[in-house]
Amino acid sequence: MSSATQACKAVTVPLLDLRAQYATIRDEIRAAVDAVLESQQCILGPAVTECEEKLAVYCGCVHAVTVSSGSDALLISLMAEGIGPGDEVITTPYTFFATAGSIARAGAKPVFVDIDPQTFNIDPAQIEAKISPRTKAIMPVHLYGQCAEMEPIMEIAGRRGIPVIEDAAQAIGAEYKGRRAGSIGRYGCFSFFPSKNLGAAGDGGLVTTNDADLAERLRVLRVHGSKPKYYHPMIGGNFRFDAIQAAIVSVKLRYLDRWTAGRQANAARYRRLFAAAGLGEDGSVQLPYEVPGNRHIYNQFVIRAVRRDELQAHLKQLKIGNEVYYPVPLHLQECFAYLGLREGDLPHSEAAARGTLALSIYPELSDEQAEYVVASIAGFYGK
Repeated sequence: MSSATQACKAVTVPLLDLRAQYATIRDEIRAAVDAVLESQQCILGPAVTECEEKLAVYCGCVHAVTVSSGSDALLISLMAEGIGPGDEVITTPYTFFATAGSIARAGAKPVFVDIDPQTFNIDPAQIEAKISPRTKAIMPVHLYGQCAEMEPIMEIAGRRGIPVIEDAAQAIGAEYKGRRAGSIGRYGCFSFFPSKNLGAAGDGGLVTTNDADLAERLRVLRVHGSKPKYYHPMIGGNFRFDAIQAAIVSVKLRYLDRWTAGRQANAARYRRLFAAAGLGEDGSVQLPYEVPGNRHIYNQFVIRAVRRDELQAHLKQLKIGNEVYYPVPLHLQECFAYLGLREGDLPHSEAAARGTLALSIYPELSDEQAEYVVASIAGFYGK
């Protein structure tokens, strides 16, 4: 252990500290929740409508339709397109399970395309080769808070007449060439899971679109396909958003850009500390690649690390929170064995699964905590 690590050994660093965030907005959250409880309009209603209007503006979209979770945002978008058995949806295997899981739940087949090893996002150059007559959508993921390379994706999709469903669950407020995540494709899908940059106090999600007819279709689908009440022109599901969660999200939305700035500042500080420690010069650690000119919101700060598993154990022993996202790429998951893919088929995704590690990046991370993280990593590599 280095002297710097010894000096900081009393420090603990959680991967995420939502209590620190809540302490700063407790009174506003409680007042907003109380207002919903006093109204007793707990499902959809005025609080949800107000939240949707604010989110549409923030995301640079005409319409925002809240739903029950980020997973359901993906599913309802597929349902709105009528995607089902016999259809294919192109996506990435290096992402949270819900991306491909929603495709399978709709009855369609996920078709995996490998990632760009720098950004961890889907590689547009490999998409066209995977398009078939059965391809009914492309679902890029804006992973870790950075937008996928949308211009070539939209060009391919437009030329082929294929809708794009953006999985922006980790990317609210991220920008690609001046456009917000979720405003570029036909649909943008977001999650309000508590650990997200804009999190609720439970599950919740959002679909954005610039098409009024699609927005109305989504609203009907989220209430079992009912319009008017008790009359069902289509089969939907129970994808409604709770008013209490909407009230909480509305409060937090006021602070989102401030929190994003904090995450970006923490990322910049990490870069300075890693450079000062001489980490990366020998290839032991590779820091996240940030595409110039875009807005990275740093939902996660993910490094590549030599001897990743040993480093992870070392950091946990020192009470430094970290996480492996995602240890098994989706094409190698048991439930997708029927697709017939094997290890080696998507090498960049597999390498990312073996070698990446997420470090704490939440806005309230202190200088002392960040210094402890980097000193501990430096100590592991003998710096």
